[in-house]
Amino acid sequence: MAVLQIDDEGFHLDGKPFRIISGGLHYFRVHPDQWADRLHKARLMGLNTVETYVPWNLHQPRPDVFRLDGGLDLPAFLELAAAEGLHVLLRPGPYICGEWEGGGLPSWLLAEPEGQADSSTGIQLRTQDPRYLAAVDRYFEALMPAVLPYLSTRGGPILAIQAENEYGAFGDDTAHLRHIEGALLRCGADVPLFTCDQPADLEDGSLPGVLATANFGSGSARNLAALRALRPTGPLMCTEFWIGWFDRWGGRHVVRDPAQAARELDELLATGASVNFYMFHGGTNFGFTNGANDKHTYRPTVTSYDYDAPLDEAGDPTEKYTAFRDVIARYAPVPREGVPDRTKKIGALGTSLTECAPLLSNAPVLGSAVRSERPLTMEQLHQDFGFVLYETELRTAGAVLLEAPDVHDRAQFFLDGQPVGVLERERHEQTLTFYVPAAGAVLSVLVENQGRVNYGPALHDRKGLLGGVRIDGAELTGWTNRPLPLDSLDGLAYESPGQPVGPAFHRGTFDIDEPADTFLHLPGWTKGNAWINGFALGRYWSRGPQNSLYVPGPALRQGRNDIVVLELHAPPRSRTVELRDAPDLGPVEE
Repeated sequence: MAVLQIDDEGFHLDGKPFRIISGGLHYFRVHPDQWADRLHKARLMGLNTVETYVPWNLHQPRPDVFRLDGGLDLPAFLELAAAEGLHVLLRPGPYICGEWEGGGLPSWLLAEPEGQADSSTGIQLRTQDPRYLAAVDRYFEALMPAVLPYLSTRGGPILAIQAENEYGAFGDDTAHLRHIEGALLRCGADVPLFTCDQPADLEDGSLPGVLATANFGSGSARNLAALRALRPTGPLMCTEFWIGWFDRWGGRHVVRDPAQAARELDELLATGASVNFYMFHGGTNFGFTNGANDKHTYRPTVTSYDYDAPLDEAGDPTEKYTAFRDVIARYAPVPREGVPDRTKKIGALGTSLTECAPLLSNAPVLGSAVRSERPLTMEQLHQDFGFVLYETELRTAGAVLLEAPDVHDRAQFFLDGQPVGVLERERHEQTLTFYVPAAGAVLSVLVENQGRVNYGPALHDRKGLLGGVRIDGAELTGWTNRPLPLDSLDGLAYESPGQPVGPAFHRGTFDIDEPADTFLHLPGWTKGNAWINGFALGRYWSRGPQNSLYVPGPALRQGRNDIVVLELHAPPRSRTVELRDAPDLGPVEE
């Protein structure tokens, strides 16, 4: 493929003027067997480029481990993009935001020795802290050898690489951006680098001599003027043209009118600027990978990353796909093939989950316990996602007041296995009262990591019982800490019970003639997670707005399929779940 050139007049490819018309497509939010389908539909909409982040936290889950397998096979994704004739904008961070867990920063950066959980003494993220810079350098040194063969300078699809991400919204340390730039260059990046920021942050987030781009969703003339004021010559580009938005638990499903979004796109392209839709196809925060925001109140993001994008969560064209394709056709060639058809879905299939494995009694097969005086954080337990089960023995009896001043993020309390209350970070809850029948009772606390903060100053988002636990003012000591990452459910002891008390795994099966996409609906269930054939679909919560989970067809198999649901409270009497041919993303907020 040709090499992108930048001069005072704009972008050039093969010596000819070139406009980037791109869309966000994050490989790690899409089942790898569906990458080719999504890329093909990107080209059919008229895109000549796709953009993707690279999630450091998944690729390097431990300092000495680097993964490029399965759904993290970035080289395979790049090869498919090239085969489809698409260029690529690569955004490797190290920080990516993206409503992704921790903004893509690995949780091990937050680990502290036992007894130290003060963020002021730990690694200072996105700064010149030498510990952070050393970790960033090692990340790029591990990633870039896999990327280099796919740079356009070597015949590959990657036109340009982003350095950091929206840094101007976080800080103004040019030396830090220079370090990121230098690390990429030292690792062999010889395609153009670029930064992107919201218009008000352009000066703080840009680097002299490096392409600066802007992020916005409307007001193209005004926002591009701000970019032009910073850079009097050279190409204009909107790297994140927000054509939809994400949802949070307890909110409403956010959508943007297709006609209005198409008008904004027309206005942008009429200026001659390049564009990257954020998103072309949002995909899914499978498993536990969603992020969160915390602007004085913690707000976790839902499992679906549909984003009201031109391709919906299942990869089907929406009204916005057609509207954008029509606009693009006014400014660039669009393939003659028509708009792709919607794919076949499985629907009208219900099944009862007849087997049950209580979580508390099965916890020893899910994780090994570690003893400590005070509760350890998830990061001190070398754990990225899931839950931690804390247990200690109470030395008092009678009515007690329990205080847990810093729960991250949601804690369920049990006394000798019986539920006594829930505290939520989101609701600023800290206290419970309950009755202890006798000294020696076991207090169990199941803490859920609902997603590390991905934006703003609260990135040092450790998980667990950060402030300890007090009973009637006295701090509880002598804890067992059991990490429950739930990356494997092997070894659970299922039975056919009556009504379980407390969190439990519920298992059942269903049969299909042919795998296809579908949506798991859980009417009457309260909160938890779901797996099909071991594939982690994500979280569900009756709080909404999302009321279904996307099931990618490649996760299913012909014949018998297994489904497991972890319900943290109580299942409906029927313990029935349903596969339907359409999602329920909740009531709409326009």
